[in-house]
Amino acid sequence: MISGILIGIGVFVLLALAVAPLDALGWWSREGADEAAELVTELHEEQAIDTITDYDQYVVYLSGIGAIDGRSVPAEEEPLIAAIGDIPGVCLIRDVFPYSVENKSLTGQRPLAWLWKWIEKLRFKNPESLAGMLINGRNAAQLFVSADRRYGPTYNIGTAREVFEALLRNGYPFDSGKPVTLVGFSGGAQISIGAASYLGMSDIPIRVVSIGGMMSDDPGLNRVEQVWHLRGTKDIFEKLGGVMFAGRWPHAVFSPWSDALAQGRITIYDLGPINHNAKAHYFDPNTFSEQDGRSYLQITIDAVVAVLTDQPVRTVTS
Repeated sequence: MISGILIGIGVFVLLALAVAPLDALGWWSREGADEAAELVTELHEEQAIDTITDYDQYVVYLSGIGAIDGRSVPAEEEPLIAAIGDIPGVCLIRDVFPYSVENKSLTGQRPLAWLWKWIEKLRFKNPESLAGMLINGRNAAQLFVSADRRYGPTYNIGTAREVFEALLRNGYPFDSGKPVTLVGFSGGAQISIGAASYLGMSDIPIRVVSIGGMMSDDPGLNRVEQVWHLRGTKDIFEKLGGVMFAGRWPHAVFSPWSDALAQGRITIYDLGPINHNAKAHYFDPNTFSEQDGRSYLQITIDAVVAVLTDQPVRTVTS
């Protein structure tokens, strides 16, 4: 029974990988090309914002591959999101869905909306449901589209457009020089640096916080002021990024990743013996460090808050 379910999930993931670029390409053929041209123009022009805000920085949270839409994310991520929102002077934006170029919820106007609604109900009852892996597989496929040199530019300009629109909705003062930080967990980190390829064309200071991100050597790294990569030493998926993407190999000396490392624009923190998911993961409130007694969830929260407030990051070794 279980083996049959796993085979079915595997087939679904392969199909998701095969059709993954169609979402971005379909958007591009309908209105994406026009919207992309408008975005490039707007990024080079000062946006008139009447609202005066007291925010020091704007933070856009991009969830991991378990998200249904910008706000329907796995419950385990909510404490981190709340902690970011509690930082004085931070305007938190969390309504951008990183796995859709049109910011369209999986349960919205889609042919398979019925399937995602059914899975969402199952996951609400049992967060560990195997059916939830279908969401992970579908969204992971979009991660690889973002990293692909052929389809990535189309996908990433769509995501950049959604982030730009979110900044407009929240009254970001485009001529202020206030930083915009994209906080991406897992696949959200890759999509963050992909979007930076276009957001960084403006005078907006773009920064990225990666939490266990599986990132490529994306050209967006050339337009990011700083990347803080927070990783667990037992995170296998994070390590795959350094293996799967040749531009991150040690000999790839002229890749955007290598250049950013050499220029000191990537800072890597090994948080401790943390896994990507399952047990003892970044958002685990029930596994504690032997070194200082903090839960793994608290270690992650403390690290993200420290980066956003320019404080030292506290890591553990056990």
